[in-house]
Amino acid sequence: MREASLSARVQPRRVLGPRVHDGSIHPTMPNMPWSTDGVGVRTERDGLVTVFAAIDHATAECVGIHAARHANRFEALEPIRQGVRAAYGSYAAHIASGLLVRHDNGSQYVNRHFQSELAFLGIESSPSFVRSPEGNGCIERFFRTLKEQLL
Repeated sequence: MREASLSARVQPRRVLGPRVHDGSIHPTMPNMPWSTDGVGVRTERDGLVTVFAAIDHATAECVGIHAARHANRFEALEPIRQGVRAAYGSYAAHIASGLLVRHDNGSQYVNRHFQSELAFLGIESSPSFVRSPEGNGCIERFFRTLKEQLL
């Protein structure tokens, strides 16, 4: 295709202005903030599945992990639910007030159901910047280690 000049030319995207993330997130105590994301993993039995996880920035502890065939908003909430039950003892309105959850701008995380569930728990939503995975680097590193060591 390239030799016959049939390929579409792709212009590299330029980031205008300063970088949106300086590379530093300094947690002051456990459970402040958490980070959540999902990653696709191929399995022999089920094919492509999505593994969702939530980790604590301060301790780098996985507070919840969940694997699902469908990467939807309901499945994305499961690691948060696990973490809230483990860290706060139950699952009730405003039980996790003051907790901040960092996530990307994926459709699972920006939809009304996910956001209203966070609000019900008293959790503040903190979306990372678009096209800046370093803004959610703790969970990205967790998934890299998970893939290297286990998958």
